[in-house]
Amino acid sequence: MFLQDGIDDSPDLLAEDQETRQHRSDTVDLTDTSLMVDISDSLSEREKVKFTVHTKTTLQQFKKPEMSVVRQHEEFVWLHDRYVENEDYAGIVIPPAPPRPDFDASREKLQRLGEGEGTMTKEEFMKMKQEIEAEYLATFKKTVAMHEVFLQRLAAHPLLRQDMNFEVFLEYEGDLSVRGKKKMEKLGGFFSRITKTVDESLLSGQKDVDEFFEHEKVFLIEYHNKIKDATQKSDRMTKVHKNVADSYIQISTGMVLLGTIENTELAKVFTRVAEALEKARKLEGRVASDEDLKLSDTLRYYMRDSAAAKDLLYRRSRSLADYEAANKALEKARTKNKDVAQAEKVQDQCCKKFEKISEVAKKEIQEFKTRRIAYFKKHLVELVELELKHAKAQAQLLKNCITALEEES
Repeated sequence: MFLQDGIDDSPDLLAEDQETRQHRSDTVDLTDTSLMVDISDSLSEREKVKFTVHTKTTLQQFKKPEMSVVRQHEEFVWLHDRYVENEDYAGIVIPPAPPRPDFDASREKLQRLGEGEGTMTKEEFMKMKQEIEAEYLATFKKTVAMHEVFLQRLAAHPLLRQDMNFEVFLEYEGDLSVRGKKKMEKLGGFFSRITKTVDESLLSGQKDVDEFFEHEKVFLIEYHNKIKDATQKSDRMTKVHKNVADSYIQISTGMVLLGTIENTELAKVFTRVAEALEKARKLEGRVASDEDLKLSDTLRYYMRDSAAAKDLLYRRSRSLADYEAANKALEKARTKNKDVAQAEKVQDQCCKKFEKISEVAKKEIQEFKTRRIAYFKKHLVELVELELKHAKAQAQLLKNCITALEEES
C-alpha cells in the first residue's frame, strides 16, 4: 500500500534482509545469551513507528522465557529517563536514548518531486522516486537499529538489566500510557538543561583529586568536540555522493532523449553512455549508503555515547563538589559546636556516595574506551573494504563502457 505522503510503505519495501538484521547491532557484545533482546518486526505509520520487541531469557526475574511486546519511540525515551533520574546509576554510562524517527527529509523530497513531475520524463520521475524510497528505507532501518542497540546495551549491562522499569518495558503487554511532554514540562526541561550547563561551567575549573578522572575529563571534552566535527563533515561527504548519484539520473535521462532523436550512429553511443551512467548511479548510491552506515552512523553513535560518558563525569564532579561542601559545613559546625551530629551524618553520606560513584565510574570509563576502540576499528576496516570493492566496480564499469564505445565506432 501507499502512505498518504506517497512513499511506498509495502511489506516488501520495509522488509529487512537477514544480513542487515545480523549486522545492525554491531556495537553490542552479544556473547551473553541469558537475556537476548531484538526488534523482530517494525511498522512505519504517518506519525509513528511501532517496534515489536522480542525477548528470550533464562533469568528468573522474568515470568516467561520468551515474550514480545509492541512499543513506540516515546516509551524508549521514558525508559531512558528512568535510568538517568535514578541516583543508583549515577556512576554508569547510561546508553544514549535512540533518536526520534525522522522521515521529514524524504517526505519533503517526495513533495518537491511531485511538484516538478510535469517538468521531467516518466523515466526520470520513476528513477528519482526509487531513490527517495531507497533513502526512506535506509532511514527506517537505521531507526530500528538505534532502538534495538539501546535495548541490547541495557540487556548486556549486569546492573541495568535488573531494573524493574526495564522488566516492565519488556514484559508488560499493554500500553505503558507514556505521553509526550506538555509545553510547561518542555520549558522546565529547557531550564534544567540551562542550569546543568551553567553548573558544568562552574565545575569545569574544579581540580580532580584523582588523576585518572582528571585525564579522562580533559580527553572526553576534546574527543566529543572532535567527533562532533567529524560527524558533520562525514554527513556533508555523504550528501555530495548522493548529489552525484542524482546528477547521474538527470544526465542519463538527457542521453536517452538525445538517443531517441538522433538518426545517426550517435544514437547508439548516447544509449551506451546512458546505460553506463545508470549503472554508475547505482554504484554511487551504494557508496553513499555504505559511508552513511559505516562512517557517519558510527561517528554519530559515539558522539552521543561520549556525551553520555561526559554526563557520568559531570555527575561525579557534582558529587565531589557536594562532598567538599559537606566537609566545609562540618568544619564550620565543629567550630561553632552546633549541629555537629547532623553535619557529620551529611558528610558521611556524601563521602559514601562519592566513593561509590568513583568506583563504578572508573570501570565504566575503561569499558567505554575498550568498546569504542574495538568497534571503531571494526567499522573502519569494513568501510575501507567496501570502498575498495566499489572503486574496483567503478573502474570496471568505465572499462566496459570504453570498450563498448570503441566497438560502436
